[in-house]
Amino acid sequence: MSAAPAGSSRDRPAIERLDPELDRLVAPDTKIEILAQGFEWSEGPVWVKSTGYLLFSDVPRNVIMRWEEGGGAHEWLRPSGYTGREPRGGEMGSNGLAIDPEGRLAICQHGDRRMARLEAPLSAPAPRFSTLADRCEGARFNSPNDAVFHPNGDLYFTDPPYGLVKQFEDPARELSYQGVFRRRRSGAVDCLVRDMTLPNGLAFSPDLKTLYVSQSDPAAPLWRAFEVHPDGSLGASRVLFDASALAKSRSGLPDGLKVETSGNLFATGPGGVLILTPDGRHLGTILTGQRTGNCAFGDDGRTLYMTAHMYLMRVRLTAKGAGF
Repeated sequence: MSAAPAGSSRDRPAIERLDPELDRLVAPDTKIEILAQGFEWSEGPVWVKSTGYLLFSDVPRNVIMRWEEGGGAHEWLRPSGYTGREPRGGEMGSNGLAIDPEGRLAICQHGDRRMARLEAPLSAPAPRFSTLADRCEGARFNSPNDAVFHPNGDLYFTDPPYGLVKQFEDPARELSYQGVFRRRRSGAVDCLVRDMTLPNGLAFSPDLKTLYVSQSDPAAPLWRAFEVHPDGSLGASRVLFDASALAKSRSGLPDGLKVETSGNLFATGPGGVLILTPDGRHLGTILTGQRTGNCAFGDDGRTLYMTAHMYLMRVRLTAKGAGF
């Protein structure tokens, strides 16, 4: 897949403002910075507060990259998503990354078809992973894609087939659906949603009463909002925003997302990063000029890092990420 340079006249990054309320979140003079480039498909960024750097996946290359101010981006972990010895194709690397309440790195491993945790320091002879979850009701996952931790330690994640070599048609598929799953702190795994097609990014509202899930289905590109019950299960859902009209003229589909402290969503999708209110109003878009996979708040919580195809970008906000 090829892309026009981010600085071309056709695809130059810009801020699209559709509602005056956006100025409260993204200042009128905000600029978009390109921090690094040359990746095959950058994804899954997460800010590591304890050390002050950003980690993100380069999915096809089976590596996790590390970026820090003044040091640039460099390879941090290989292999990141496929630890087998037999050569294979497809999107085999890590995808979504998340830090658990104890500060440990959880990894959506496409190639190994599991949620894993990095256990060994990088100074060890080889990275050592432990399996958090690799199946539900006896069936192996397709390829866990994105994940978010509840403060109680429960891990919520999505499982489309993007990491399988033949995706929907792969003979190794064991699940007939693409679910939203929960791995409880106890280790028990349950499926919370079975009726979404290509569930992808997910994030909690600041009050933890809503779980937002994106659907990267070209036939139905949208975001859903699920009621979260006190026991952590999911209840009724509603369509928060349908991106079908935007997807007809802009590249990209609903993908990763994050939520700021007042409840607005920064959701990657057609054109870049859409800013959506909790009631589904589209305030504007950070137009990256690229298909944009995911985003993460970092620094003091007011910097949004964006993985956009071959680029790592950032934008400074007045909004602050939930959890900072």
